[in-house]
Amino acid sequence: MSPQPPPQPSLTEVEAHGVERIPDADRTASPFDLFRLAFGGANTFSTCVLGAFPILFGLSFLQGLAATLLGVITGALILCPMALFGPVNGTNNAVSSSAHLGVHGRVVGSFLSLLTAVAFFSLSVWSSGDALVGGAHRLFGVERGDLSYAVAYALFAGLVLAVCVYGFRFMLFVNKIAVTSATLLFLLGAFAFAGDFDPSYAGVFTESADPATQALFWPSFIGSALIVLSNPVSFGAFLGDWSRYIPASTPRRRVVGAAFLSQLATLLPFLFGLTTASVIATKAPEYVDPAAPDFVGGLLAISPSWFFLPVCLLALIGGLSTGTTSLYGTGLDFSSVFPRLSRVRATVLVGVVAVVFIFAGRFALDLVQSISTFATMIVTCTTPWMVVMMLGYWTRRGWYDPEALQVFNRRQRGGRYWFAHGWNWRGMTAWWVAAAVGVLFTNIPGQFVGPLGGLAGGVDIGLPLSLAVAAVLFLTLLWLFPEPRAVYGPEGARLVRTAEVPVPPITGADAGGEVPDRTARVG
Repeated sequence: MSPQPPPQPSLTEVEAHGVERIPDADRTASPFDLFRLAFGGANTFSTCVLGAFPILFGLSFLQGLAATLLGVITGALILCPMALFGPVNGTNNAVSSSAHLGVHGRVVGSFLSLLTAVAFFSLSVWSSGDALVGGAHRLFGVERGDLSYAVAYALFAGLVLAVCVYGFRFMLFVNKIAVTSATLLFLLGAFAFAGDFDPSYAGVFTESADPATQALFWPSFIGSALIVLSNPVSFGAFLGDWSRYIPASTPRRRVVGAAFLSQLATLLPFLFGLTTASVIATKAPEYVDPAAPDFVGGLLAISPSWFFLPVCLLALIGGLSTGTTSLYGTGLDFSSVFPRLSRVRATVLVGVVAVVFIFAGRFALDLVQSISTFATMIVTCTTPWMVVMMLGYWTRRGWYDPEALQVFNRRQRGGRYWFAHGWNWRGMTAWWVAAAVGVLFTNIPGQFVGPLGGLAGGVDIGLPLSLAVAAVLFLTLLWLFPEPRAVYGPEGARLVRTAEVPVPPITGADAGGEVPDRTARVG
């Protein structure tokens, strides 16, 4: 008789896995599961708000459509290779980055994903909570006061935290429901606003516009495309959290394809935001005032009465999907930086910190503009890290040593990825130089302009410049200062040179003692 497959864990069984390599028997997810999680995490109100930015920047509907397509497709191409690390190594992307930034340098990825997740989780709770309170006010006359918002935020954040504590399989179950239901609600919205939508909406950059306004077209177009692009790029640190449950034998093109298609599918919420924003600009222009934009309020103002309840459902379902995908990855990364914390304890701790941040931002400080700037800056700093990872994967032909990747988590020393006292200065240098260049050239009008942000005529070139600097500098450093031959595996390096240097054995205490070296020989 053939052996029976191991039973699947219950949905309500709390996930025990942290960042250690997922056992082969537990890796039962498929590329379609990755698609659902990545798409579900972006199929939300937060993405609709990003989709409204081209209209807020003064573009016409057709110009905004072009900027949205450019941002989504470019972002999807940048993002999709990051899905490969999970199936290959069975762990998250921050741990996998040990191979390119060093055993200690991998904390860069963990803290980047931590900051990114808290920012996007906060935006998700705010936008969904505001929509729920606004819809309840229109439907049932609920007062839109601080108490109403506080209750909505607390309930929503608590629900997200509960799902994340249960872990991957429960989160996957939630996203299976969220993807289908949110998609249907977005399509329902197409009927709600079809009568008011005019694809010929002209924006402000018309032939009759004055020269000063005309000069702002390209900065506005490129800025819109970069804001859209920031959405897929923000998933770069998290894809490994979900793809690590995909078997290593899965064809890599299917994994990459699932990640790419998941971002193309986000055209649905992006176009919903773009379309409804053009309607708001025509029927309720006060809600798209660049000085104080309120997309959610404008959406509720122009919605027919029968669509109020679907708006509330969309806020709840979509926000839950985004919140869980962000916070789950945060807890996982935090537990990898502080190995004494289990995934559950780390998730609860980070969740509590995020909730405090959400309430402080809403009731004590005016952080809405600051958070959007903060998120953009995080993406500018995360993208060079992704470039280092992807080029490292390519030069090493996708070969990694899973045991050497876990040295940091096991409080050990040595191994293939020890480099210089646990730091690979090649990858670290390429990352921080490119990130610094990106910040210097960032130009977010009215929010943050870097010291060199005005050199391109008002166009924000920070992100594309950081991409180019990271790629050129990392490959140059790999050529001038070769890495050890042992990190490249049996087939050797691609394009770059190598150095024949000994690999320090893995030593150190993990549950009481020295761990034998299983990585010193080149296969």
